[in-house]
Amino acid sequence: MRGIVTFYLTYLLCLMLGIACVALVAYWNYSYRGGFAWDGSIKQFNWHPVFMVTGMVVLYGNAAVVYRIPLTWGHNKLPWKLLHAGVLLLSFVLSVVGLCAVFDYHNTNHTANLYSLHSWVGICTTALFTAQWVMGFTAFLLPCTPTTVRALVKPAHVWMGGIILVLGIVSCISGINEKLFFALKGNTNGTLPYSALPPEAITANALGVIIVAFGLVVLKILSNQIWQRPEPGYEEGVYQPLGYDGS
Repeated sequence: MRGIVTFYLTYLLCLMLGIACVALVAYWNYSYRGGFAWDGSIKQFNWHPVFMVTGMVVLYGNAAVVYRIPLTWGHNKLPWKLLHAGVLLLSFVLSVVGLCAVFDYHNTNHTANLYSLHSWVGICTTALFTAQWVMGFTAFLLPCTPTTVRALVKPAHVWMGGIILVLGIVSCISGINEKLFFALKGNTNGTLPYSALPPEAITANALGVIIVAFGLVVLKILSNQIWQRPEPGYEEGVYQPLGYDGS
C-alpha cells in the first residue's frame, strides 16, 4: 500500500511538471516571442519549441509510464497497449508538425537547415522515435507476431524508450539555449543580452530546468522495479473486456 501511495505522489508530480512544461513554453513564445502564426514569419518558428516540448518530451514521457499505473494492472493489457501506442503516435505527429514549422520557416527566409548540434541531435532523436514506434507496433500490437519475437524485442524496446526520452530532453534544452543566444543579443536587436539575465532568459531557463526535472521523475518511475506491471496473467493473449476475472 505504501508503495502505491508513493507511486501516485510521484506520478502526480510527473503530471504537474508536464503541465508546467507545456504552459511555460507556450507562455514564453506568446509573451516574449510575439505569438503564433503559419505565414513564414518568426511567429511560425514559435510553434517549433511548443510542439517539440509537448510531443517529444511531455506526451512521450507520459506514454512511457502508462504501464506503471497500478489501476491498469488488474485489467487485460491490450487496451493499455493501444493507449500507449496512441499517445506515442500523437507525440510523433506533434513532433513532425514542429519540424515542419521550423523547416518551412528556414526555407521561406533562406536560412540553412541542419547545421547546428541541436538540429543534428533532434533529427537523430526523431529518426529513432520513428523506428521505435514502428518496431513496437509490429512486435506488440500485430497479432501475428510470435511471442518469442516479442520476448526478444522487449528489452531493446524498453531500453531504447528511455534513450529517446533522454535525447528528446537534450534536444529541447539545447534548442532553448540556442534560441536565447540568437534572440537576446543586446544592442544589436534592442534586447538585453542573455548574460544580463532579462525576464525572458529567466523564463526560458526555468523551462529548461522543469523539462529536466520532468525527465528525471519519468526515469525514476521507469527504473523502480516495485512499480513495474506484474506480467504473469496479464500478457498479450486474447483480448478480454475490462473487469474480466477469468471465470
